[in-house]
Order: sequence, then C-alpha cells, then structure tokens
Amino acid sequence: MAAFSDFNGSSDTTADSSEGSENFDRPEESESLALTGLELRNWRNFREATIDLGSRAVLVGPNASGKSNLLDALRFLRDVAAVGGGLAAAVRARGDVSRIRCLAARRDPDIGVSVTLGTSRHRDLWRYELRFGRDARKDLVVKRERVMGQDGALLVDRPAPEESGNSLLLSQTALEQVNENQRFRPIVDMLESIHYLHLVPQLVREPDRSVNHPNDPFGGDFLDRIARTSRKSRESRLRRINKAL
Repeated sequence: MAAFSDFNGSSDTTADSSEGSENFDRPEESESLALTGLELRNWRNFREATIDLGSRAVLVGPNASGKSNLLDALRFLRDVAAVGGGLAAAVRARGDVSRIRCLAARRDPDIGVSVTLGTSRHRDLWRYELRFGRDARKDLVVKRERVMGQDGALLVDRPAPEESGNSLLLSQTALEQVNENQRFRPIVDMLESIHYLHLVPQLVREPDRSVNHPNDPFGGDFLDRIARTSRKSRESRLRRINKAL
C-alpha cells in the first residue's frame, strides 16, 4: 500500500510509500514493492521535476508552493489504474488538460508523469512512463507510454506503428486495460493501493459534517474507518506508524 497525506493547516506535507504487491520472480526480492521515484513534466506548477523517494518523504514549503499538486500526480495515476477509472476520467476530474498543464509549457505542451518502483535493495525493478495531451483534432490521446520491467525489459512502447494517428486506439492507456496490463500487474496493484488524505481537523472532530462520503479524503469518515478495521490490522498498522515516527 502507498499512502500519501496532505495535512491541512501546515506547511509540511508528508508522503509515506509503503508495502504493495509482492509478485517477483527472484526469490531474493522478498521485500514489498514501494514507490522509489517520481518524474513530472508540465504537471500543474512543475515544468520539470525529478524526485527520489524513500520509505518516507516529507515535502516542506509555504502554502500554494505545489505540495498538493505533486501528491496529486500520484493520485492521478491511481485514478488511471483504478477499476472504473481510466485516463479520460482522471483528466475530466481535474478540469481537463488545460487545467493540469503547466502555464510555462508552450512549445512542448504534453503532460508527463513517470514512476519507478522497487525495494530498498533494488530501487528500479519497474518503471512506468505516461505522456498525454490533445492531438490536432483536440482529442485526448496517449502521446507516449512505456513500461519497463525487471532486467530492463521493455514491455510496453506506445504509440505502436498501427496506433499512429488513431485517436480511438490512443484514447486509453495500457495501464487501465486489463488485457494489456497483465504483464505489469505489480505496477497496477501498487498504483491502485494509493490512498490520499488531506485531513481537515474540523471534519475529523465533527464527522456529521461529511455524511454519505465514504472514503472521504478530507477525513469525514476517518475515525469510522479506523473503528471498522479489524483489531489485528489496526494494531499492525499502528506499529508501522510508530516505527516510522
């Protein structure tokens, strides 16, 4: 699981990348997968950014400096990979391409988000790259999508020759297509496991303000979700939190 939190009322944003899928071919790679790197291109206020991630990462900066925007890039990939999601839905939820694209992007307007997954011993076991934008007909299309697996094997390289110029074929990512993503399920499983929290203390204290909002990222049902978690799982997660702190 990968959990990312943006705590309201503080200039510090904390991201915790922890356990996820464990499907590896090598017996020595028994550690769970974690996000080890993030690259952004023309993403909101980031013209270009490359971030190395450890088991915990802390983003520090004043309000409106881009902490939430950076975390939203990971949530964006989660939305693309999620069942019932996809590229079109993830872009639409953010107000379309023009609202996502960095204002400084002019000659190269494509938006890019890439992640690297690995373990503490092998930090680059998997890599997923996505670039998207509008084509000449203003259709939302995949401009580039690459997946690199273990030992550097190139599993996906799009657009393929037969897809060139075909906006229908390029309207979906391989990430969101079950028949295509079987070759890199560990990436899909990790991205689907991302949880985003932007806890608002007032909603945590007064959950009645946020009724009928299951999995509320602002914390309206936060205490209820903790109470619904089995005692064994809850204590295991608290031990991990205490260890991290």
